[in-house]
Amino acid sequence: MTIALHDTDDAIRAAGLRVTESRRAVFDALHAHPHASADEIHAAVRPLVESTSLQSVYNALGDFAAAGLVRRIEPAGHPMLFELRVDDNHHHLVCTRCGAVEDVDCSVGHAPCLVPSDAHGYRVAVAEVTYWGLCASCAAEDS
Repeated sequence: MTIALHDTDDAIRAAGLRVTESRRAVFDALHAHPHASADEIHAAVRPLVESTSLQSVYNALGDFAAAGLVRRIEPAGHPMLFELRVDDNHHHLVCTRCGAVEDVDCSVGHAPCLVPSDAHGYRVAVAEVTYWGLCASCAAEDS
């Protein structure tokens, strides 16, 4: 799904960033491909903006992450992934076979969803939880 051009531009500007053709294409690609790696975003952007290099995709993603426009997800053993869902404290399901990723809303209570047994004086603001297992498709293959 591609969002309206003015919405993309407004979102990028609201994050304090300059709108460029490359940034616009990366932002739109993230709408169409949530939980995408930089390589996947580059593959989606390349046919639209041929001059966009993998490095410019990394730069845009880094700028977006620093500005709070995207969330970086780093599941162990998998490439870094990016998503636009940043306005809540949700978690992720990751398939140990195919690497599929799904969002999971907070399991109980208010953000940060989980309270450590001993916070050691920290004021916890966010909890990042990753659930690992087999997605429905991979589990069906085992049946």
